[in-house]
Amino acid sequence: MLNIKIKRIGDRFNDLPLPGYSSEGSAGMDIHAAIEHSEIIEPGGIALIPTALSIALEDGYECQVRSRSGLAIKHGIFALNSPGTIDSDYRGEIKIILANFGKEPFIINRGDRIAQLVVARYEKISWNLVSDLPGTGRGEGGFGSTGLNKK
Repeated sequence: MLNIKIKRIGDRFNDLPLPGYSSEGSAGMDIHAAIEHSEIIEPGGIALIPTALSIALEDGYECQVRSRSGLAIKHGIFALNSPGTIDSDYRGEIKIILANFGKEPFIINRGDRIAQLVVARYEKISWNLVSDLPGTGRGEGGFGSTGLNKK
C-alpha cells in the first residue's frame, strides 16, 4: 500500500473525513466539500469547491480527480477537466471544478462527497521522431471507424 502525506489547511474543517474508499473494491476515494455555507450551482453553472487539503506525491505518481457517478446520473454534476491531474510537485489546496449539466439548481453542503481521487503511477517518456510509424490493422481509422455494433 502506498503511503501519501496529506495536510489539512487550517482548522475550520478538521471534522471532515480525509478522502476515503466507500467499499473494499473502490479504486477512487471520495473527497469532501470544505465550505462553511451551502453553495448553489445553477444549471449551466460552474463552481470551484475547496477541500481544505493538500498532498505530497512521490515523483512518478499523479492524483486524478474524477466525477462521482451518482452525482452525474442523478443530478448532471460533473468534475470538469476530468480526469484532472494533481501533479507530484503541486503542494497547494486541492480544489474541485464542478459543472451542472442538469436542469435544476444543485446545492452543495459542507462535507458533501463531491468527487473521487485516484492515485496512479505514470511513466516519463522521450519522443523519438521518425518519418514512418509501424502499421496496424486499424491504421488511421478513428472517430467511430469501427462502427456502433461490433459483429
